Amino acid sequence: GCFYVYVYACVHMHVCVLVCGPRQVAKQFKDLGCYEVSLGDTIGIGTPGSMEAMLAEVSAHIPISCLAVHCHDTYGQALSNILVALQMGVSVVDSSISGLGGCPYAPGASGNVATEDVVYMLDGLGIETGVDIKKLVDVSYFISDSLGRKPSSKVSLALKCSKL
Repeated sequence: GCFYVYVYACVHMHVCVLVCGPRQVAKQFKDLGCYEVSLGDTIGIGTPGSMEAMLAEVSAHIPISCLAVHCHDTYGQALSNILVALQMGVSVVDSSISGLGGCPYAPGASGNVATEDVVYMLDGLGIETGVDIKKLVDVSYFISDSLGRKPSSKVSLALKCSKL
């Protein structure tokens, strides 16, 4: 199976630490037979520097091919963090349409990184996704309209304004 290791906790407003020894926890799950361990920043406070440090630490004990990342975008760092993870060899990234989701135990934390934003970045990097960005934007607006909210994806907002 796949297991998520949530690795960030906020000590106070701007100082964050890795908790519960992500390297040890991830290694234990890998040793139990998990094919993938997803390292998550569920409150969205990670930075490219902390992402790089965490992945370097964990990948010293678990193959990078067995790691995934799950980034929320509270401080607008999710795409930067994902780019660092990709550059380090991670090839599995979680996202959600229109950035839906959130973190119930972190008041004020925004949702997941928007799939549309991730796909746009991957397309710009020349990484083939097989995803039609225009259809993705349509889905983003459909679900957002159904929920009575605006999409949180910058790509959805920009492409809708440019008439796709």
